Amino acid sequence: MRQSQTLIPTLKETPADAEIKSHQLLVRAGYIRQTASGVYSFLPMGNKVLKNVEKIVREEMEKAGSVEMLMPSLQLSELWKETGRWYSMGPELMRLHDRHEREFALGATHEEVVTSLIRDEVKSYKKLPLYVYQIQTKFRDEKRPRFGLLRGREFIMKDAYTFHTNQESLDEAYQKMFQAYQNIFTRCGLNFRAVIADSGAMGGKDTHEFMVLSEIGEDTIAFSDTSDFAANIEMAAVNVTYEQSDETALELEIVDTPGYNTMDEVSQFLGQPLAKGIKSLLFKVDERYVLVLSRGDHEINDIKLKNALDATHVELASEKETKQLLNTKVGSIGPVHVPKDLEVVADHAVAAIRNGYCGANENDKHYQNVNPDRDFNASSYQDLRFIKEGDPSPDGQGKIKFAKGIEVGHIFKLGQFYAEKLGAQYLNEQGKQETMTMGCYGIGVSRTLASIVEQYHDENGIKWPKEITPYHVHLIAVNPKKQDQLDLSEDIYKQLQQNNISVLFDDRKERPGVKFADSDLIGLPVRITVGKKAQEGYVECKLRENGEQEDLHVSELVEKISSLL
Repeated sequence: MRQSQTLIPTLKETPADAEIKSHQLLVRAGYIRQTASGVYSFLPMGNKVLKNVEKIVREEMEKAGSVEMLMPSLQLSELWKETGRWYSMGPELMRLHDRHEREFALGATHEEVVTSLIRDEVKSYKKLPLYVYQIQTKFRDEKRPRFGLLRGREFIMKDAYTFHTNQESLDEAYQKMFQAYQNIFTRCGLNFRAVIADSGAMGGKDTHEFMVLSEIGEDTIAFSDTSDFAANIEMAAVNVTYEQSDETALELEIVDTPGYNTMDEVSQFLGQPLAKGIKSLLFKVDERYVLVLSRGDHEINDIKLKNALDATHVELASEKETKQLLNTKVGSIGPVHVPKDLEVVADHAVAAIRNGYCGANENDKHYQNVNPDRDFNASSYQDLRFIKEGDPSPDGQGKIKFAKGIEVGHIFKLGQFYAEKLGAQYLNEQGKQETMTMGCYGIGVSRTLASIVEQYHDENGIKWPKEITPYHVHLIAVNPKKQDQLDLSEDIYKQLQQNNISVLFDDRKERPGVKFADSDLIGLPVRITVGKKAQEGYVECKLRENGEQEDLHVSELVEKISSLL
């Protein structure tokens, strides 16, 4: 492609609203343009990169036995109401009415549509298992779109779905998809981790996220420093044995703590370590209230709490609710002398506290010398806290470290959650009706593109991996007004095309400095510069990845570039 004939509107200045490198560089290098908040157009170069990512996804999906289809973005509300997600998805689900006042959603995901489709078309066990996928635009009304392609309201996604007669078949599909995802992100050149995750609003239990390691990631990964264990911090189990002190249990006493509300403040006021504090938080768990206890230096993990209590919704009680139930402000809550019908659950660490301190359920008062079982009872002790750096790894190997990550893929064992609600059944070998078992598997294709840029760039621009790049070679004629440079450039352009090496030919009448700056910004793997040595048949070949360069005769060029690629 001749650069003078395509649309690559590069910018010298960084857009004011672009906070992260991928957003800044994709806009500056002319790959994308914003049309509305969280909504982007992919310009010719951006579209080529997108298609290259999609090509890798399609190849690996087909290897895993999945067939491509395409479902509508416009989805009837009735399907979503059957599964209950019309209400649970909240304001992120984009909703609209047609001229007949029928309710629709713009597809944020397609579990409802694909399940109803397979329900209507597949009736026998002989047609199962079935693997299908699509690559399509999705819509989510993000409250605060940010980070360019990483958190938008419209984005490109690959979503796959598998349908089975039993759990063993689903387990096999899950492993196939897990490997396909490993292959996809490896081929994209990404440094990533597959981590144990929470299924959230998708339903199901077993699930993994694929996280690209990046300092701008919005998720925290907990991983072992000596094994391949990795989990989203929300899901990492705590594998700690807490030893109880052998100090003598002292008499419970109440003390004034005027104006001291946080654990840190109370700890300093009493001259006691945080680890002796009992942090008490009142949660609203579905339709009931639960008092949740942790050690003062630990944080309650609401995902673990939700799973431990088999709940749908978990949220902190408001100040008003706390006042009504416990007759005190939030900073003075404690488990001693609470209403008998109030359920109390605690993290394992609390059971080992001896002569600790906690709120007294009176404003500006705390108890000292609090001992579990003597002064209060918990209905259960469970793993309810966030894991911390330095904790033992849950797999028993090494210590936990933290890293930031960008989620680019997520796979789920859905089980029969959607099939039951939507009536997706088949006839088994005995002619009896049974409910299908399902899995679902998503990749953020446009998000993957941005994640690649986050890992592949320098101060001058993007550095595309070879399998993703829009073109392999950037051919620059330093001064196309000089006939020898123009002729040699044209000759090289034809040679590369004839040898199936994709090339962007900068034939513009621009100053050399502009061309070189744009070339670094655009980030193609190899740059060939036709300049002063054109008459002798020599050009400069430079690698964008590491800046290595050498002069090559035109007769060596195709062989050299082919070996590099």
